[in-house]
Amino acid sequence: MSIDQWAISVMETLGVFGAALLVAIESLFPPIPSELILPLAGFTASRGSFDLVSVIVATTIGSLVGAIVLYALGRWVGVDRLKRAADRIPLTSAADVEKAMAWFHRFGPTAVLIGRFIPIVRSLISIPAGVDRMRVWLFLLLTALGSGIWNTIFVVLGFVLGENWVVVEDIASRYSRVVLIIAIIVVVAFVVWRVIRLVRRRRAAAVQSTDAGSTDPSSTGASDAE
Repeated sequence: MSIDQWAISVMETLGVFGAALLVAIESLFPPIPSELILPLAGFTASRGSFDLVSVIVATTIGSLVGAIVLYALGRWVGVDRLKRAADRIPLTSAADVEKAMAWFHRFGPTAVLIGRFIPIVRSLISIPAGVDRMRVWLFLLLTALGSGIWNTIFVVLGFVLGENWVVVEDIASRYSRVVLIIAIIVVVAFVVWRVIRLVRRRRAAAVQSTDAGSTDPSSTGASDAE
């Protein structure tokens, strides 16, 4: 049984609760794409399994459930654990965590809202929100707003297109691939930049060490004695 057949079966068996459950799972496990689940929910609604408004509300609740779990994970991890982990990871440091969290503390609400429209980021953005201890009511409000808009678009498209819901999934998959490619490019560029900076620092340290050795009074005195 394919994923889409399984998802339809779950929603037809459990109703809107099944739709909410699938979206909550998708929020926790990004490899299961909402671009597949949401149009399928709309398509299932078009077959009379449940009404359109109910499935939009249910999927948004599912998004909130998944988001609050990741938010709680972020709060549990905390800044101190992240700093210690960063110091153990090559090319990163506690200072990087401090800079990232300072940026998030300033732009966090915007990041949470806009992040709901970006594949992968849509799920993961909840973790730094928890680490930063964003106010829960604000986090839930922004998540409900962003996820509600995202879910409504895809559910309605799936409902309107019916059997042709795969058109939505195909377009959304292309969008997701573009975002993923951009993310990979950014990560590779970051790693290359860090490696170059590390090499330059080591070279500069080596030059300073050599210069210090050549101007050491003790070494000059020994040379004169000879």
